[in-house]
Amino acid sequence: MITAITIAIVLLGVFGGYAYWAVGAIAAGATWWPYAAGLLLLPFAIPFAASVAWFALAAWFGSPPPPDARLDWRQRLALFWGEMCAIARSGPRMVLYRWLLPDPPPAPAALPVLLLHGVLCNAGVWLGLRRHLRDRGLGPVYTLSYGPPLASIELFAQQLAAKIDAILRDTGARQVALVGHSMGGLVARAYLRRFGADRVRLLMTLGTPHHGSVHAYLFPGASLAQLRPGNRWLATLNGDPLPPLRLVALWSPHDSMVAPQSSARLDGAAEIVVRGVGHNALLGDPAVYAAVERELIAAGVTPAAPTRADAA
Repeated sequence: MITAITIAIVLLGVFGGYAYWAVGAIAAGATWWPYAAGLLLLPFAIPFAASVAWFALAAWFGSPPPPDARLDWRQRLALFWGEMCAIARSGPRMVLYRWLLPDPPPAPAALPVLLLHGVLCNAGVWLGLRRHLRDRGLGPVYTLSYGPPLASIELFAQQLAAKIDAILRDTGARQVALVGHSMGGLVARAYLRRFGADRVRLLMTLGTPHHGSVHAYLFPGASLAQLRPGNRWLATLNGDPLPPLRLVALWSPHDSMVAPQSSARLDGAAEIVVRGVGHNALLGDPAVYAAVERELIAAGVTPAAPTRADAA
């Protein structure tokens, strides 16, 4: 809820401030149409600035892409545009996440799916993937918004444990399948280290900085400190053997918020590489959706019973 409120305040401040300035200028005799055009471009201002900053940092500290992953200028423009649009979409979705992503009603299920978001986000970022899985009859699909945002990943793992218990109670299932984006993959791994793998059949990570990212130095907080390369928490986590379950690490050599990009690889896990996709754009990419769908079906996720929320 803290994340949703913070984003709502920022968006209201940006649009309200622009409207106040534009109305004052027009009332003083300025031509109206440049301000109208500016209003249309305003939703992309913050995503544009963020994308420029993230890609610049990722390029400076990034790992060299494989020879077959080099992009021409058109592909680079598409990469940037996709990431910028993904950031623009995520803001409103995170503000409205409670209404957009309600949990399915209790009902028997063979293998429920639980989606875990990244740092400084909430469950709203999963709207696209959940719709994709719903449209293919797969589920039930649950989400979790942990917090407060800057708390420790270990706290988020405790919240994940409580959520898994609730899902298994509501569905009668014995295990869940976990899909984690960015920090969400580390939340899942922290859970597995503390609580074991008995209740998890699959963990698939999407752009998870298993070995840290330099972007984490830009923000304060315990969870961000745990995402920095070389920190003790990550070293301890990676020093433990992988749990006995299917573990898949999907990553992009063009990730805009994991630097070096190879940090999203995990020794011992199955690997899926998608090219020309930024960090946030992983949450809306068709190739990523297809890969997640394949892994969930292989793990045993079956068609979910239709619900009132699915029909909406």
